[in-house]
Amino acid sequence: MAGRSVTPDPHGEALARVRRYLLEHGASPEEISRAESDGVLDLLVADRALVPAERRYTEGEVEERSGMPVEMARKFWRALGFPAPSPDEAMFTDLDVQALVTINGILSLGVADPESALQLARVIGSSMARIADAEVSPGVLGTAVPGAAEAGDSVEAADVFSQLADQMIPAMGGLLEFAWRRHLQAATRRAMSQRARQAGAQPPLCVGFADMVGFTVLSQQLSEDELAVVVSRFEEVAHYTVTGCGGRLVKMIGDEAMFVTESAISAARISLGLAEAYAEDEMLSDVRVGMAQGPVLVQDGDYYGPVVNLAHAVVGLANPGSVLLSDDFHTALLHEMHPSGGTDGADDGEFAFHPVRPRFVKDLGRVQLWALQRPGTSPPTLEQRVGRRWERLAEVLHDIEELRERGERLITSGLRAAVADEYADEGAEAEPSDAGEAHGGDAERPKLEGPVDGTDRPPPEVDEPT
Repeated sequence: MAGRSVTPDPHGEALARVRRYLLEHGASPEEISRAESDGVLDLLVADRALVPAERRYTEGEVEERSGMPVEMARKFWRALGFPAPSPDEAMFTDLDVQALVTINGILSLGVADPESALQLARVIGSSMARIADAEVSPGVLGTAVPGAAEAGDSVEAADVFSQLADQMIPAMGGLLEFAWRRHLQAATRRAMSQRARQAGAQPPLCVGFADMVGFTVLSQQLSEDELAVVVSRFEEVAHYTVTGCGGRLVKMIGDEAMFVTESAISAARISLGLAEAYAEDEMLSDVRVGMAQGPVLVQDGDYYGPVVNLAHAVVGLANPGSVLLSDDFHTALLHEMHPSGGTDGADDGEFAFHPVRPRFVKDLGRVQLWALQRPGTSPPTLEQRVGRRWERLAEVLHDIEELRERGERLITSGLRAAVADEYADEGAEAEPSDAGEAHGGDAERPKLEGPVDGTDRPPPEVDEPT
């Protein structure tokens, strides 16, 4: 009698590894069995790998062990970005108690009052949340796990994560501490350098914004994955250009980048570098860049004040591919280039300026603006800017179309062919006009209106008196 074949369990070895890992990291056999039954082994592995301590303390017990009153502990817990627990829920671990002991120790040193410490906790919580989201996106810890999780394979996801976690978590922790120390060093040096200035004075800074042209239209044509690629590339170019010229990239706000620097020369180099880098990038459209200079309020790693508002307003007035400066920034740049004076800076080797007619800015009144460019170059005309913008958009959409599924492209092509045959059968005229051929199709290009810098705005129409 022939023996009955036995189908091997595809999860046998993986499941054995996961069980062994969980037992080594403090999970009980009962927890493991429940997770297997519920199909959430991957979640249990993540919990044990990242926060291995057992949840055992209520709020009252945490107060006894940390010495921090319950109300204060709740404030710090929420400031760090964690949901408020139920009063009688035993959800705190020894690690949580140790964190509150550390906070108490910092407060006892007298270097920060409770409100300042809470504000710092909010910054830490929001920053760590963003870093964590980035780490579990495709890449780093999320490299192999999302694929298994999307397929509903809890065992496979748990196995992959358990093999990565013990190596990646300590490595990432060390990298975070390294980056924190380097940035803390730079921030401390900047703060110390301000001590020689008048006490309480706001430090003058150059503040800039770079805004990607046509992002709203482009985003409507893209899938989520394609949009993520464009946004990632936009941030990559901004980060490389800003830091390469000695600036600090403060934040990315969708299709906009904010940066600061102490040096007006560095800021001017960053501005022109951004305009040129995006103009040359095959994936992205042009950017507008706006700059202002003056005292700003620095708080929690962000920047506030009228100078920031002015820079943000100026970028909206710039043409695609151009750089506009506030009058104060222009003055600061000239002074930095020529401390002893003696030039108006109209064309000075590295930078060239020309004045733009004053513009009205909401809440700030009329402001004088300056266009910044390389010497020997001139701003593109409106037709050139619109033409380049359409060409760039067409190129980007073409590249994106090449990334789509071949089946979708074939279906689209088939539909177009069917429509063309139908029109041909009906005797419809399909030849382009002479005017369209003579101008390479420009006769059919829609006319767009873009913001102007004052050099190409037509004179306003004035009604003749009757």
